[in-house]
Amino acid sequence: MNFKTRLQAATFAVITIFSTSCSKNLRDAEPALRPENVSASGNFTTLAVMNSWMTGMPDNTSIARISIPGTHDSGARVEPVGGTAKCQNLTIAEQLEAGVRFLDIRCRHIGDGFAIHHGSIYQNLNFQDVLNACLGFLDSHPGETIVMCVKEEYDPTGNTRSFEQTFDSYVAQNPGRWHMGATVPNLGTVRNKIVLLRRFGASSTPKGIDATNWADNTTFTSSNADATLRVQDQYVVPDNNNKWTGVTNLFNEAYASTGNTLYINFTSGYKSLIFGIPSITTVSNNINPRINTYFTNNTYGHYGIIPMDFVDATRAQLIVESNF
Repeated sequence: MNFKTRLQAATFAVITIFSTSCSKNLRDAEPALRPENVSASGNFTTLAVMNSWMTGMPDNTSIARISIPGTHDSGARVEPVGGTAKCQNLTIAEQLEAGVRFLDIRCRHIGDGFAIHHGSIYQNLNFQDVLNACLGFLDSHPGETIVMCVKEEYDPTGNTRSFEQTFDSYVAQNPGRWHMGATVPNLGTVRNKIVLLRRFGASSTPKGIDATNWADNTTFTSSNADATLRVQDQYVVPDNNNKWTGVTNLFNEAYASTGNTLYINFTSGYKSLIFGIPSITTVSNNINPRINTYFTNNTYGHYGIIPMDFVDATRAQLIVESNF
């Protein structure tokens, strides 16, 4: 049974279970059990097959040859003013259940630990919480992998060691669950592991895929002896049409590529409003529907890693389906 047939069967099963549970509630006024493959936030399009979409892929499939749904500022769900800092509605665990396999984790180094921040704003989440969600997910779905981009965010304070040393202390808790190779790996090498994409300096290498040569607010190539990255990360977006052109240009490049270049295509960004106040939703409300349309029309090919704001299971599913 191919992927899309399994997906249709899983959809029917979820609808049947949900409908039966609702009917039972109406008849008996008893609480319905929530199916395990339905997210806690009530997103009933999060299907069991999306929990394990990588599992059936051949071991020799390069990470660079897969269309991978991702999230930008994956832990950013808190903001003091609407539209200024929140980038996701789903928790880390819910993102993974929905099919996301790339996480963009921004860590403030504070008190020899990592707090998840978006700029100056603490997200009521710590790096340990992120790791607990990731390792819990991989425990349940050992055929999957998670690519995690780790970047230092905001001002460090109260530390007695370097950012790298604190990161190493987290890895030391479960060293066998991390892939620290500097080259872009095949799936068979990294199942049940977190693949590090490193955006912080390191004195001891290899320590993940080196992404420290990250150009600001543009499309760029970063290349070294171990890996080549091709990245679109225009995050200041005066014009959504120009942003979308940048996104689709990199989609086209990734689709046509034949090598092992890792494409990372950020569909996220913000528009500066009066007094420089950022509006994230001005961009996401325009770009996200275009992503849905694009992958409805482009149903097969490899398009790289696609970090998004406000991911949902429907959009992630459309991207995943392009692999099959």
